Amino acid sequence: MKNYYDILGVSKKASEEDIKKAFRTLAHKYHPDKKSGDEAKFKEVSEAYSVLSDKKKRAEYDAYGKTFAGGGGPQGGGFGGFDFSGFQNGGGFDFNGQNVEFDLGDIFGEFFGGGGASRAQSRGRDVSIDIELSFKESIFGTDRRVLVSKIGVCETCEGSGAKKGSKMVTCTSCNGKGEIRETRNSIFGTVTTTRTCPKCHGRGEIPETVCPTCRGEGVARRQEEIHVSVPAGVSDGEMIRMPGRGEVAPGGGAGDLYVKLHVKQDSAFTREGTTLITTLSIKLTDALLGGTYTVRTLDGDESVPVPAGVVHGEMIRLKSKGVPSGRGSRGDLLVRIDIQFPKKLSKAARDLVEKLRSEGL
Repeated sequence: MKNYYDILGVSKKASEEDIKKAFRTLAHKYHPDKKSGDEAKFKEVSEAYSVLSDKKKRAEYDAYGKTFAGGGGPQGGGFGGFDFSGFQNGGGFDFNGQNVEFDLGDIFGEFFGGGGASRAQSRGRDVSIDIELSFKESIFGTDRRVLVSKIGVCETCEGSGAKKGSKMVTCTSCNGKGEIRETRNSIFGTVTTTRTCPKCHGRGEIPETVCPTCRGEGVARRQEEIHVSVPAGVSDGEMIRMPGRGEVAPGGGAGDLYVKLHVKQDSAFTREGTTLITTLSIKLTDALLGGTYTVRTLDGDESVPVPAGVVHGEMIRLKSKGVPSGRGSRGDLLVRIDIQFPKKLSKAARDLVEKLRSEGL
């Protein structure tokens, strides 16, 4: 059995958010569309996430996965605490004196090639793209339109898979049921599994004449313009998930689109949470006597009074000039004072400084 926690690199006590974060990182790393991608790893990561992100599936995996991984057969009263005698008669099993019923396909689907997961609607691949933002766009948010090449609903037949004017007929492989039942003998007895019909993709019908564009699949690779709304206050490396905007599976649903944000650095500003920090260089005389300077903010230039006696490294706070918090308020802009000391002094300037020294300054 695969250890899904190890695949995602999280502990068994990981929260839903930890699992989601780990999946996003690995999905971006291994996505087949990237030059450094790994399709096998991507499928493995997606499989692990599909189980651990579902509360019911995760509970079943935590409870039964390790037991079934041991192999072998029943010993004494059961197999690792399980009594499988009820399987032969289509019943449940005994676990520590408690009878439990469930669909064998859900547990053993990966061994027999079918089961509950196969009967569920298939889902297309997730798609990952990158967007570069300016520093200001990351602070205030922006809208982008990007062209994505992916497998989507065929525009010629609108997803039916049929040529224009052609009708749909009953699938001969599944007799219109959309599912194929298979019975196999196993170490647990006779096991019946159900899987989606590969010919009609679970629809129960197929086109009499297939669409020339998608060849009856109902999906085709095409370019789609997608509108991405970037919220205010995003950070570098943050991901935006757009459900249902990924690739579409034949006869099934669509995967998700993951947008990774890359924020350009700004030479004038640094960010700490919702607070922005910038530096203001002032002359020594203004540090002693005070003055007024123009400071660049993300909202435009701002006139800032510098008090007399300000010290090097002191901060002047400009309220509500920082990063939007998402609650209708904004952080502050901190202006760090950088006193510029002259490297050379004229004779007159030196005489004046000497007088200040004689005054005890």
